[in-house]
Amino acid sequence: MPSELHANAGQTEDAALNAAMDQAIAACGGDLRATIRALIVANDYLETEVTELMKAVSHAYARGRFHSYSG
Repeated sequence: MPSELHANAGQTEDAALNAAMDQAIAACGGDLRATIRALIVANDYLETEVTELMKAVSHAYARGRFHSYSG
């Protein structure tokens, strides 16, 4: 029974991923190259944002504003 639930969860994830892919392609007018380009640009933007946030958090830790969890 648990393996059936896991398989159904995988199918649900696949369906959601396929729907997201269809939406991205539709947003680019069906042009697959434009879709890939848009996704690469979006990914680059998000990577830059993560880098900036990591720097900000690192500076906050260095200044003692945050304390690491010691359990």
